[in-house]
Amino acid sequence: MAISLREIASYLGQFLSQIPLPGIGSTSCLPGDIINPSYEALSGAPSCPLDGPMSCHNSTPVAGDSCCFVYPGGRMLLTQFWDQHVHAGGAEEGWTLHGLWPDLCDGTYDQFCHMTPQYRNITEVLEHYGHHDLVRFMNRYWLSDYGPNSNLWEHEFNKHATCINTLAPKCYGSSHQPGMEVVDYFVRAAALFRTLDTYHALEKSGIVPHPRKHYPLADVQKALEEYSGGKVVLRCGGRRDVLHEAWYHYFIKGSLQTGEFIPAKDLGKNGDAGNCAPWIKYLPKRRKGEL
Repeated sequence: MAISLREIASYLGQFLSQIPLPGIGSTSCLPGDIINPSYEALSGAPSCPLDGPMSCHNSTPVAGDSCCFVYPGGRMLLTQFWDQHVHAGGAEEGWTLHGLWPDLCDGTYDQFCHMTPQYRNITEVLEHYGHHDLVRFMNRYWLSDYGPNSNLWEHEFNKHATCINTLAPKCYGSSHQPGMEVVDYFVRAAALFRTLDTYHALEKSGIVPHPRKHYPLADVQKALEEYSGGKVVLRCGGRRDVLHEAWYHYFIKGSLQTGEFIPAKDLGKNGDAGNCAPWIKYLPKRRKGEL
C-alpha cells in the first residue's frame, strides 16, 4: 500500500512531538520511567494540514473541521506543583504534574464538558492499551495530595479533557474504541511535562529552594519564560509568598492527539491568574515526619 507524503509528515510530527524540543529544555535528567518516544496516537485521528492555523488564532474551526483545530478552548496550560513533601519514590528537586487544561483563549475556561465521555477507570484503560510504563510514570510524577493518584487523574480527565473537542469519539472515525481518547490525553500531557524541567530551569538562574531566602517574583517568572519560550503564570500559597505552582501556556497547531504545541506569547484578556506577592519563598521539600 502506498504511503503519502502527508502521512509520513503526520507520523514524523507525532514522533517529534514526544521528545524534548530545542530551546525549550529537556527533562532527561528526571529519574523514573521513560515514555516511549515513538508513540503514535491510537486514533487514526485525521491527518491535519501542516499549514493549518494555531488554536486561538481563528474564530471558528478551519473549514468546519473541528477535528484539526482545538476550539473553543484553544490555549493549553501545562500545570505543575511544587509539593511541600517528598513523595514516595520522589526526589527533593522533583516538581510534579497537576494537569493539562484548555482555556478559552482569554483566561476563562469551561469544565466537565461532554465532547468526550467521562471515565472512572483511568488506570485500567491505560493498562488495557499496554501503557504500564505510563502508569508507573504517573504514579511518580502525577500525584494526588489526598487519596489515590487515580482519583486525581479521573478528576483531571473529566474536568478538562472532556472540553477538548479533538478528543471527541467522532474524530477517531470508525476505528474508535472506548478509552483511546484517554490514552492520547495522558500520553501528550506526560510527554509535554517531560520537556519542562522547572527545577533545573530555576537553578540555572541561581534560584534554588531555601528555608528563609526570598526571591523577586519577576526573576522567577523571567527564568521560566526564557526557558519555555512562552508565558508562565505562578501561583503561591501561605500569605501569597510561598511558590506552589507554575502554569506553562501553549497554543496547538492541529489536534491535541497529533498536533504541535507552540509556546504562547500572551495570556489573553483574563489570563494572568498569578496571585504571588512581589517577593516569594521557594521552600525546600520536607521528608515525611519532618516539621
